[in-house]
Amino acid sequence: MSAVDTSFDVTQVEWRKRQAVTSKVAKRLLGLLFILFCASYLDRINISFAALSMNNDLGLSATAFGLANTAFYVGYVIFEIPSNFMLEKFGARRWIARIMVTWGIASTCTLFAVGPHSLSFLRFIVGITEAGFLPGVLLYMTYWFPAEFRARANSRLMIAMPATAAVGAITSGLILKLDGTWGLAGWQWLFLLEGTPTILLGVVAWFFLTDRPAAAKWLTDDEKATLAMMLDEDRKPAAGGGWKTARDGMPWKRVIALSFSYFCLVLTLNALATWTPQIVKVLRRGDTLFHISLWSAIPSACAIFVMLMWSRRSDRVGERKVHTVIPMLVAAIGCLMTGYAGDPQLRMLGVVLATCGGQTAITIFWTSPAGVLDPRNRALGIGIISSSGLAGSAISPLVFGVLRDLTHSFASGLAFTASMLVVGSIVIMSTRIPRTQPGY
Repeated sequence: MSAVDTSFDVTQVEWRKRQAVTSKVAKRLLGLLFILFCASYLDRINISFAALSMNNDLGLSATAFGLANTAFYVGYVIFEIPSNFMLEKFGARRWIARIMVTWGIASTCTLFAVGPHSLSFLRFIVGITEAGFLPGVLLYMTYWFPAEFRARANSRLMIAMPATAAVGAITSGLILKLDGTWGLAGWQWLFLLEGTPTILLGVVAWFFLTDRPAAAKWLTDDEKATLAMMLDEDRKPAAGGGWKTARDGMPWKRVIALSFSYFCLVLTLNALATWTPQIVKVLRRGDTLFHISLWSAIPSACAIFVMLMWSRRSDRVGERKVHTVIPMLVAAIGCLMTGYAGDPQLRMLGVVLATCGGQTAITIFWTSPAGVLDPRNRALGIGIISSSGLAGSAISPLVFGVLRDLTHSFASGLAFTASMLVVGSIVIMSTRIPRTQPGY
């Protein structure tokens, strides 16, 4: 056999080893992380379904409802970066479990809201307790998944958003039918039955998650070595850690650009998550709350397929920038269709396009920070980028609520988000984001 053939054989053996170890890690971790993320996202969006009856019970205007959603993200943003550093200090297993238990308790307590002020206060507490969960999980993913697999790993995790929105819409519609049972309103049952399981999931996370590959008893020594080699290929040489080292070594221009782009992207995601049931209620006048929930599930169900397909293509060619921008622009078109199309069916198609575009864009987006940041500043950088998105989440419901009350229409709010998506796309296209090795 020639030297060339021998080299080819070794390469193929190594390639199969890489596939095997990443597949094993995915099977071990992604299932639980997916469930945890489902619980997290359900906590964020269940208030949008509760609003179908809660707003009348508590006397909430669109502005007051938007303010309650803003309060959640204000609490989240304040404690976001400190929470990411705590995850690195105490380990993912302990910190993610802590987040799950405390936010599960806080989320359940939302059923005790009696008016606009108490609802805003309770949502602020939920934001504080949940702070750091998503960036913490994304940081944790960089400990386990090499760059060439990361878009697909992220997509398998982040399909939790449309999957939860779809299943949560149907489940929430059924729970709202419990209205009046044991003296509780349907929306109170919603917070009770969708909040308490999170506490149990926190206990499961404590016993199931592994902080780092080196501590994984479920990997062989050879598998640990293969995974370490793959992860080392992604890393740049780094000095010791600490806040000052992370700050001084930060590529600030690119971090600021990514932060602003993420801010623009999350404006759309949060707007859709918060207002889709009420938008559908306008489009489907006369339908029951359960049927409105069913219609609200359709856009998210469609997004699951698009996310998986598009992220696989991004990994296969090793390109991130264009693969983020295209779905952002699709989402912008969807927002304009939802707000301004004359035909209700076209407006519903707009909701589908906006949801598919926004959910897909965020999946690819989160592969970029790991390529821009090195290990010494990754926790701080991801925390900054994520916090900027949460700032967008905080602004979005309030802007929508105010514009809804002023214009008695969702069109102006949707036009605002569409314009921000276009601006965010321009910023991403002007930012240097390295390509990754084409995946398999």
